[in-house]
Amino acid sequence: MPVKAGTTIDPRATRARVLASAVQLFYERGVHDVGVDEIAQHAGASKLTIYRNFGSKDGLVEAALRDRSDRIHLWLTDQLAATAPGRERVLALFDLLTVWYARDGYRGCAVVNTAVETRHQDGPVRQLPRLHLARYRDLLERLLTEADIANPAPLARRLLILIEGATTITAIDGDPTAGEDARATAELLLDAAVAGAAGTAEG
Repeated sequence: MPVKAGTTIDPRATRARVLASAVQLFYERGVHDVGVDEIAQHAGASKLTIYRNFGSKDGLVEAALRDRSDRIHLWLTDQLAATAPGRERVLALFDLLTVWYARDGYRGCAVVNTAVETRHQDGPVRQLPRLHLARYRDLLERLLTEADIANPAPLARRLLILIEGATTITAIDGDPTAGEDARATAELLLDAAVAGAAGTAEG
């Protein structure tokens, strides 16, 4: 795309604009239905710029997934900092997700959506969703450890299943109350874990 005379080109700003366009369009329509031409037009950049910065469409998809995962986990970490460590911080994670589910244009988790779309492919695009879920498990384990839950890994996995189940149901049904149901179930699991630990200590 030609640049107007007198316009200063900022490569970092151009790359960020392309990435933002890709993240938006991939989320709205999926990675298979959006081509490089459309992303270039949306971002006001050239295809050459996209290939120079990302190497290929797969490289752009990979960068978009990393960006989305980073933003999700940064948002969760920042928001959870407002709640004191312990049981309520674990449950606050589910409250945040319920807020996310209620946002206009919510279509599920972009990272998981892409994992479904690319399930027959190999490479980084397939590995990134696994890393995304691993980050969730790590976050949950940390929150549970702060809440004095012994052996937090099994419970973290169960809570992650609740999160991903609620995420999928909300994306399909369009009803954000699945987040509330997931929170209520998480509360039961937390109480059972605390009660089990207390019973073991007494025995």
